[in-house]
Amino acid sequence: MSQSSAIVQRLWNYCTVLRDDGLSYGDYVEQLTYLLFLKMDDERRKIGDSSTIPDEYNWASLINLDGNELEGHYRDILTQLGQGRGLIPTIFRKAQNRIQDPAKLKRLVSLIDGENWSRLNVDVKAEIYEGLLEKNAQDVKSGAGQYFTPRPLIQAMVDVMQPQPGDTICDPACGTGGFLLAAYESVAKQHQLDRDQWLHLRQQALHGWEIVDNAARLCVMNLYLHGIGHDIGRGGHNSDRSPIHVDDALANKPSTTYDMVLTNPPFGKKSSVTFITEEGEVKREAQTVVRDDFWTSTSNKQLNFVQHVHKLLRQHGKAAVVVPDNVLFEGGAGETVRRKLLQESDLHTILRLPTGIFYAQGVKANVLFFDRKPGRERAWTEKVWFYDYRTNIHHTLKQNPLSRADLDEFVECFNAANRQERVVTWEENQGDGRWRAYSYDEIMARDKVNLDIFWLRDESLEDTENLPDPDVLAGEIVEELEAALEQFRLIVEDLGLTI
Repeated sequence: MSQSSAIVQRLWNYCTVLRDDGLSYGDYVEQLTYLLFLKMDDERRKIGDSSTIPDEYNWASLINLDGNELEGHYRDILTQLGQGRGLIPTIFRKAQNRIQDPAKLKRLVSLIDGENWSRLNVDVKAEIYEGLLEKNAQDVKSGAGQYFTPRPLIQAMVDVMQPQPGDTICDPACGTGGFLLAAYESVAKQHQLDRDQWLHLRQQALHGWEIVDNAARLCVMNLYLHGIGHDIGRGGHNSDRSPIHVDDALANKPSTTYDMVLTNPPFGKKSSVTFITEEGEVKREAQTVVRDDFWTSTSNKQLNFVQHVHKLLRQHGKAAVVVPDNVLFEGGAGETVRRKLLQESDLHTILRLPTGIFYAQGVKANVLFFDRKPGRERAWTEKVWFYDYRTNIHHTLKQNPLSRADLDEFVECFNAANRQERVVTWEENQGDGRWRAYSYDEIMARDKVNLDIFWLRDESLEDTENLPDPDVLAGEIVEELEAALEQFRLIVEDLGLTI
């Protein structure tokens, strides 16, 4: 067992003790985040780094207390450090102590204090925290999986996007920070950076928005463990800029544009508001996002995110966005968005993803790759390349999880080094190729400019002797039912009904 795996297991084992008191996995990771940050801030102080945490609220003020005194002081720390703006307040924003037993809080403090985190290199510390986040995402009851995009998918997307030194990179729905960290690691490992480039990468390159406080704090901590957001700047002062904004990314038009956007916006729910009628009934009403920079107004959150991503890009900036199937075929606002996207950007690639790779159930998703272009009369998209990694592909989270190697062929076909030299793998007489292109004219001739395109024969409909294992079939049935139920909920919300 690796050093990081051993520490993850040790920290995670203690969660089983706290679960007896009703503490969820998510609550546990949240408390670990607070305490780990305080401990590592203390270790950095001891080697001469500056700190913006007041002495009365630092790790040293906590470690020697116990009983009610420990519990009360810990509660005060969480309250005080959540005030104001910056990296620290983002981590401690609206923080609460979920560990009600002072003896167990003391045990957790001692457990963290027993490890010298400064001696662990950045990769090990980051791997430990990623391990905890993934365990949290695996807990179906916590719902944390919606913030955790499969890391092999993220890695493949970053591999073809190829972020460069000096790029500014944005994720407007950053969850726990997977895309931002993968982009950071790609630049750091693929290039020899000088001092200015390192400073830019750690302090200025990465930008994210997250509307959920808990996800935002986990993201900031994840970045912090990678050395992002707290390096010493040119003037010798410790930078305390939070790269993550806790806000609704869709609320306002962007004040800044970026070289690259990598994101997996939230699926499954339209923008809505909850209100109480005069009769005391609780109602939900679809909320249409109205922005004068959008192509169309709609309550469909995914379509709004696609429009928002386009506006976040600089001219010739590049985007990779995970979207559900309905973005590809929905009429009305969906058709408007697709037409505009084809016209005002080069929508050059769509990756069709299989079910069974996301922690959230019932997800049928795709990745849109497009470059923003300046205005002109003729459409920028000349052809759209499709890679079908869905038909006849069966993944499950436990028995057959997605690996980075599964997407090797897609990365090779994408040919990021020279997209003009892409080679088709599908031919009429060889029907198993997953990579082919459709021209702009062919797409525009399709009903509602439908981009939900597939051509491979579904073998499961013909070959009854070689069906997938029963657990795979059962999982697919569950996902289909979950997806259908979510669509029904959206219809009910649009009708103003309650269920």
